[in-house]
Amino acid sequence: MRSSSDGRNTMADNRLTEAQIREQIPAARERARIAMTTGPRAKSVRYSRVTRRITVALANDTVFSFPTKIVPGLGNASHVDLAKVKISPSGDGLMWSELNADVSISGLLETVIGQGRWMRLLGRSGGLSRTTAKARAARANGAKGGRPKARP
Repeated sequence: MRSSSDGRNTMADNRLTEAQIREQIPAARERARIAMTTGPRAKSVRYSRVTRRITVALANDTVFSFPTKIVPGLGNASHVDLAKVKISPSGDGLMWSELNADVSISGLLETVIGQGRWMRLLGRSGGLSRTTAKARAARANGAKGGRPKARP
């Protein structure tokens, strides 16, 4: 058994055998399958030299873009370096090897859209929808005297 200078066990003690590794592969594949279907995963990415924006298409067919200046390390990068953006193997991030810059898709979405702003946009789109049921409810509410007064 190997130990460090302070008497603790080292990682060398925790080595797996070939059989243990093979035994864990099916569970690891299942975790990867679940991960690929739950969080935001990039399907494609491209850089626009004209707008200096990165456009990302997600696996769920959502597309968003962002200006390179909002990501530390990208604001002053050359067009050539910015165009070399790659999707991480798991699809949950973007990588620029020459710039030594990585950014997560979920982090970008939070920065670009933001939780509060995203919820307001969703609420606004619901409020703008016009359906027969919504019109009927508005008429019924109007017949009762309109929107209830705010409580102090």
